[in-house]
Amino acid sequence: MSATSGVARRDEDEVCPVCKSSRYLNPNMRFLINPECYHKMCESCVDRIFSSGPSSCPVAGCRKTLRKNKFRQQTFEDIGVEREVDIRRRVMQVLNRREEEFDSKRAYDDFLEQREEIIANLVSGIDVVKTEAKLKRYATDNVQSIRTNQALEVEESQSFQARMTLEQEEARLRRQAAREEYENERREMQAGRNDFLLRLAAGSPADAAAIAREGHKVLLKKSSARRSEEDRIRQKQAALRGTDVKRTASLLNTADTAGTTDTGLVKGLRKIKAPEPEKPYDPFDGMVPEKHDYYTLQDYYPSAYLDKIRKDTRMQAGGYDLREYYSRSLMEAFAGLGVSIAEEVAQRDATSMLGRSKPASTESAAMAAVGNTVASENAT
Repeated sequence: MSATSGVARRDEDEVCPVCKSSRYLNPNMRFLINPECYHKMCESCVDRIFSSGPSSCPVAGCRKTLRKNKFRQQTFEDIGVEREVDIRRRVMQVLNRREEEFDSKRAYDDFLEQREEIIANLVSGIDVVKTEAKLKRYATDNVQSIRTNQALEVEESQSFQARMTLEQEEARLRRQAAREEYENERREMQAGRNDFLLRLAAGSPADAAAIAREGHKVLLKKSSARRSEEDRIRQKQAALRGTDVKRTASLLNTADTAGTTDTGLVKGLRKIKAPEPEKPYDPFDGMVPEKHDYYTLQDYYPSAYLDKIRKDTRMQAGGYDLREYYSRSLMEAFAGLGVSIAEEVAQRDATSMLGRSKPASTESAAMAAVGNTVASENAT
């Protein structure tokens, strides 16, 4: 018996545990399951029992409350695989942390291992109540980050689908353009060959070389135009890849701004710092006009020379202000107070010591060279 016939035989042997109807007697019978208990029953029993509202599972020994809108068709043949897939999907919707949210790759790997351990416990029925309580508390404390990551997954999926559609359309257009180009080249080559033969037949043998050179120039011009078109296509593809990189960077920045709450379930999360509020625009970059460290500018300084200028209307007619002279003079007078003489002296001494060390080494080398010369002369 083949595998296909075995599966068909098992389908025929399926019996509804409620009405005891068999698919052997009713080939059009549809079986539905509910993710609460995964007990299989026929569609007619589901309509009859759960149409009026939630009710207990009619299977003997099962006391779980079921709802009609939760029933669905079975995807996998093995009900255990069906249950494991549902559990995995539900856990991964809650524990949907991304790698960029962790301090290191090791912390992210530990998170993946912890998530698989939680899934295995729920599938095997180990500490189910405790594990479900942890998941519920984590989902309550991290609602914002879970929603943000879910939105990122949806956006990435849509971007991937759009990119795949665009690439398929571009591939179709490239194939169509290649076919058209091949047909055009074939027609042009045939027309050029016919024209070449006609010109050779009408011309003299001396014109054969000139006609051949002219045909070669035409081919070179066409190949140059083809290369230009290929370069344009490559630049367009590079621009599309750059757009995808920018979109990925924006997604990562969005994930970085998502807040995190450490509930004790997930370890190694990167601490997110709230961005500092933007400071008001300062056109002077922190510099306060009319503020000085060593003096205070006054409106009047007694001076016999300046008193004459202050009373002279010819000096004041052009808008001249003596405060500008006061400010410039005081700034020049106090300009050197911000210089540390001790630091400059120390730096100068250090530089002089370095300068002296080099001549000393040179001098010792010269004395050694003289000593070697004298020794060689004595030996001679």
